[in-house]
Amino acid sequence: MWYRIFGRSEAGVPPDVLAEHLHAVGLPVEPHFRGDDLGWTSGEFRLPGLNTPVSIDRYLAAADDIRDDLNTHAAVLETCDYSPNNGRLMEHVALTKQLIVLRKPLDAINEVTLEKLLLEVCQFLCMHIDGVYQIDGQGWFEANGTLVLQEY
Repeated sequence: MWYRIFGRSEAGVPPDVLAEHLHAVGLPVEPHFRGDDLGWTSGEFRLPGLNTPVSIDRYLAAADDIRDDLNTHAAVLETCDYSPNNGRLMEHVALTKQLIVLRKPLDAINEVTLEKLLLEVCQFLCMHIDGVYQIDGQGWFEANGTLVLQEY
């Protein structure tokens, strides 16, 4: 399952700032990140009690070829005319400057802790990069966790 964060800001959140936040909410992650001159590009979170790390990747619209992916997400949102929020979300996706993708491991031992980690990362990053997030099979969410478009 995939968790995607669509940020309208190009600002990068340093991995140590994200890790400090996760530690403060009781998630003692070990962050392992890689990057380039534009900031971090990928990494993973290792957490005691989880047998599989959570991977995270960051793509910048100005530097990476993600426009087709963003257009695909916008096209799917266009079909969600059952929601009054689909137009606003389509616009948000069109203005996305960075896409951050987390992969939920299928074989995690502690599902509750894993879910807490994924949601904390999504919500924290959304607040810092003017973002919304999408979870496969669930829907689209505001930075505060409010569901704004249910996926069916």
